[in-house]
Amino acid sequence: MTASTSSRPVPWALYALTIGAFGIGTTEFVIMGVLEQVATDLNVSIGRAGLLISGYALGVFVGAPLLTIASARWPRKTVLVALMIIFTLGNLACALALNYPMLMAARVVTSLAHGTFFGVGSVVATGLVAPDKRAGAIAIMFTGLTVATLLGVPAGAWLGHEYGWRTTFWAVTGVGVLATLVIALMVPRDSGAGEEMGWRDSLGVIGRPPVLLGLLMTVLGFAGVFTVFTYIQPILTGIAGFSQDAVSLILLVFGVGMIAGNLLGGRLADRGLAPALLITLSGLAAVLGLFSFVLDHQWATVAFVGLLGVASFATVAPLQLWVLNRATGAASLASSFNIGAFNLGNALGAGLGGVVIEQGGGFTAVPGAAALVTLAGLAVAAWAIKRERGEAMGPLPPMVCEQEQV
Repeated sequence: MTASTSSRPVPWALYALTIGAFGIGTTEFVIMGVLEQVATDLNVSIGRAGLLISGYALGVFVGAPLLTIASARWPRKTVLVALMIIFTLGNLACALALNYPMLMAARVVTSLAHGTFFGVGSVVATGLVAPDKRAGAIAIMFTGLTVATLLGVPAGAWLGHEYGWRTTFWAVTGVGVLATLVIALMVPRDSGAGEEMGWRDSLGVIGRPPVLLGLLMTVLGFAGVFTVFTYIQPILTGIAGFSQDAVSLILLVFGVGMIAGNLLGGRLADRGLAPALLITLSGLAAVLGLFSFVLDHQWATVAFVGLLGVASFATVAPLQLWVLNRATGAASLASSFNIGAFNLGNALGAGLGGVVIEQGGGFTAVPGAAALVTLAGLAVAAWAIKRERGEAMGPLPPMVCEQEQV
């Protein structure tokens, strides 16, 4: 790799993918900020309105591999544009929904674009840059998701509070139109055709141990994050003693940490993927494990919320690149499966945190449980790395084997 290729400027097409990621990230999480307005307007309980979040996550988990298989032979640029059209129409349907079933159906339709966009987008992003910048390219695309958490979701919640929740979805529809246009204009036509393999062969690649271990790392790593983050509001108010008004500002700190961690993880993975996996998962487990011990000190709590943002998203690029690198011939499908794994981890983490709380552990026990889950992900990563290094060394020569038997 020459200096000229390593230092060349970031292609504009990569920023087009970032805009798409921003829109998708906003629509995924913005419902949390307007949940009460949706429940009141559609005459359903808060609990039932909350299922709109679960429905979206389930749509991502199921839709990612299905849509990726269905579009496997399409040019990747065509896939990305089609996904953004689905995303835009889905948000338009959300804005126009007359009742709860229509809104749920629209949310599920919107979610179908999520996993495949990030899966195919990751493959396209890595093809736009020099080989030693691939993880950084993934991180830049995922920056759209982190900025959505930092800016898009609060802005959408404000719009919903001031002008009604439908206005929020009209705004996200506008972002979808913009993202569709910039991707159509900026992503090169030669950004790759579909997978070379048929879908059956591609599924065979997904079934290889290195890929499956990568998916398991993702599930366990992000299950740890959402074991805590799902309950961050009651932890901050009930244990750390913050007011409700302070929670939004503290979550901004988390968002800033996400952006920093996302870019840090990309740089670490470009320098060395295996060390990056071990470092980022170790750091995440450490932050989660120590979180309970700082809740008596508010400034330390705020600092750890920021560190949690850094540590959680520092894992994203290494985890995604691991799967991409080990799924030759089925990169888009493997990448989409990994996005589904992130969402599965989110759901499992939320469930685990709820079990810990309801079984008497309370909110203070949640970070410790989260750390154990992430440590399990770290153990899987260490085993996967050791396994690959053992395979790379190969069997011992016959003479050495004979000497060892003596």
